[in-house]
Amino acid sequence: MRRISIFGATGSVGTNGVDLIRRAGGAEAFHVVALTAGRNIDRLARMARELRAEIAVTADEALLGDLRARLEGSGVEAAAGPSALIEAAARPADWVLSAIVGAAGLAPGLTALAQGGVLALANKESLVCAGPLMRAAAARSSAKILPVDSEHSAIFQALGSETRDSVKHVTITASGGAFRDWPLERLEAATVAEASTHPNWAMGQRITIDSASMFNKAMEVIETHEFFGLEPERIKVLVHPESIIHAMVTHVDGGTIAHLGVPDMRHAIGYALNWPERAPLPVAALDLARIGSLSFREPDEIRWPALRLAREVMAAGGMAGAVFNAAKEQALDDFIAQRIGFAQMAPRVEAALSTLSGRAGFADAPADLETVLHWDRIARQEAAA
Repeated sequence: MRRISIFGATGSVGTNGVDLIRRAGGAEAFHVVALTAGRNIDRLARMARELRAEIAVTADEALLGDLRARLEGSGVEAAAGPSALIEAAARPADWVLSAIVGAAGLAPGLTALAQGGVLALANKESLVCAGPLMRAAAARSSAKILPVDSEHSAIFQALGSETRDSVKHVTITASGGAFRDWPLERLEAATVAEASTHPNWAMGQRITIDSASMFNKAMEVIETHEFFGLEPERIKVLVHPESIIHAMVTHVDGGTIAHLGVPDMRHAIGYALNWPERAPLPVAALDLARIGSLSFREPDEIRWPALRLAREVMAAGGMAGAVFNAAKEQALDDFIAQRIGFAQMAPRVEAALSTLSGRAGFADAPADLETVLHWDRIARQEAAA
């Protein structure tokens, strides 16, 4: 029986992953090793009971007693805290979905890679902050990293057996988020509630706000560079409001292969779950006649300066990705807490990058996880309101 773990099981990606596991037979078809979550222990406990997981882990140590109470009599072990997440990730599994949001997903992802098997990666921060470490960990254990972001799954599928040398460039698409049609002057007064509503996708609050600021797409540009080994000049972004084309691969002969699908993250998760085969998924097929037309526009980097910062991060290399992500997470925290405005997030990130770029070690590739976490800490301090 195939062994699986889901880290970040109660978030939008994790919930969709559990839905697919349930539809594919649940505990009768899979041996569920570990399920983890942040603070939503009620949902975590219900999932763990249903799928008969070996262990359920909450990141919040203060909630361990509540989790144990909800799992009493189920046979599911309860644990809490960062060390428990690492212990759960160290349990051998054939397929692990890494869906923890933010830099917190890096350590469990690296630990899971050390066990071999497949890491289905939805935690884009892992490659942005520590791409060389992730690739090295996978190489040591012969593990396979599969993309779960819709854009990177689309590139992976469109590439097929083609070599990177045949690729002229790839294009990832962006919906433009909540503010794609707002006048620029209105962005200064954008509220948290307004930024938390996505026109196409059902996602968590943080990633939805990142979509509105295009920081999510900036992270995906860096992730494309790290995952596929493509130079920054071979990675393009188009605003595509319908979110039907997720990515396109343009080859040196002028041909372009696009991946199309309805906005449903279960496709990318399901593709990674069933790879290298394809299996039926509860995802609607496209009706292009009903859709009628697809539209595209160049991204405005005055509206979305995060895209410019992504290019600068790729050019800088070293610890720039870790600083970029940490400063972005801190700025997002401060916006959600209403300490800064929506339009202040990108300047905070840019200032942190500028200040820390002069520090010793900034240009060096990450040597280990501790180095990445060190730069993560000082970047958050630098970006704090």
